[in-house]
Amino acid sequence: MGRWLRESELDPRLIGTLLALFSIWLVLDRVTGGLFLTPRNLYNLAVQSSVVGVMACGMVLVIVARHIDLSVGSLLGLTGMLLAAMQADVLPAAAWAWPLSIAVGVAVGAGLGALQGVWVAYAGLPAFVVTLAGLLIYRGCAYLLTDGRTISPLDPTFERLGGGIDGAIGPEASWVLGLAAVAVFVTRQLRVRMDRARHGIPARAVWSEALQMGLGVMGVLGFVAVINLHTLPQSDEARGIPIPVVVLAVVAVGMHALARTTPFGRHVFAMGGSQRAAVRAGVNVARTTVGLFAVMGALAGVAGALTVARLGAGTSSMGTLSELAVIAATVIGGTRLAGGVGSIAGAVLGAVLMQSLENGMVLLGVSSAVRQVGIGLVLLLAVWLDAVWQRRAGGLAEEGA
Repeated sequence: MGRWLRESELDPRLIGTLLALFSIWLVLDRVTGGLFLTPRNLYNLAVQSSVVGVMACGMVLVIVARHIDLSVGSLLGLTGMLLAAMQADVLPAAAWAWPLSIAVGVAVGAGLGALQGVWVAYAGLPAFVVTLAGLLIYRGCAYLLTDGRTISPLDPTFERLGGGIDGAIGPEASWVLGLAAVAVFVTRQLRVRMDRARHGIPARAVWSEALQMGLGVMGVLGFVAVINLHTLPQSDEARGIPIPVVVLAVVAVGMHALARTTPFGRHVFAMGGSQRAAVRAGVNVARTTVGLFAVMGALAGVAGALTVARLGAGTSSMGTLSELAVIAATVIGGTRLAGGVGSIAGAVLGAVLMQSLENGMVLLGVSSAVRQVGIGLVLLLAVWLDAVWQRRAGGLAEEGA
């Protein structure tokens, strides 16, 4: 198996996450009497995974750089309350209030995230301590912003972002989007192969290339087909891909490009490999640290907008314990806690896996307290597996040397 993975150049952690996800789906479908893998539940699962997935895309860079951000759940709550208050209290009659509120929420999230980065990069405080303080401060500010009251009503157009009754793009647009994604994916794979040949880098095995392309195409088109089986209540009209999933896809593609094709992303991974070596290579570690916390804060603002739109109101308890799900999703998706290794695709898969467990427990009637215990155990298991993987990788490296 190890030889096969080396020849295919596939990420073994990503493959392991996929296999675990499919196994969990089969088990949950069996124990729920076939309810889990229905189009309706898969639609809900896709919507539920979007918020955690958006923040996990940012948490990848934070952990890759050997930091942690415990404040993302509270920052989600604060930015969500802020944009809800702008729509309901500050600009209740303005048609442009909802896009402005989203822009303000994302900007405030980025600003507060950058402020945390300043404490870490320039004051020399551990990210754990800084973001733990942020967790408490932002949660308190979310309550003080409106004295703990629920904020509503919100703009109906804005509420579509939550994936509710009108919160999907329709079947035709879904197929167009799916085919466009397939075209981009296949084109990129072929371009990478040609670039490797042009620079004299050995090409990946044809069978591996074909397998990856086939799985990617089937995954995208299969997702669109299943989502289009879910119809509106008392209607045969398909709903299509939920808008929160479209937002997650845009964020994931953008973050992947940021991490893999820009100097900023290369600097983050260099810091995770060795901060001392990164400094000697000319990386501005302090500025990069501020930037990655700002990106994380901005994504918490995006997640806040999705959460408020889904709930149809702003509540000061939004995002409570979300940081645990985000960190667990990131680690489960293959991001190494020791830094230097991580992928956006793995984080998204980890988010889907985490929400699958949550969704399955809800279908089984498990109480909220027991679900929290389950999430904590999954987080503990993910960290343990990460430690085992690192020891195994270190042992293999020593044998090779």
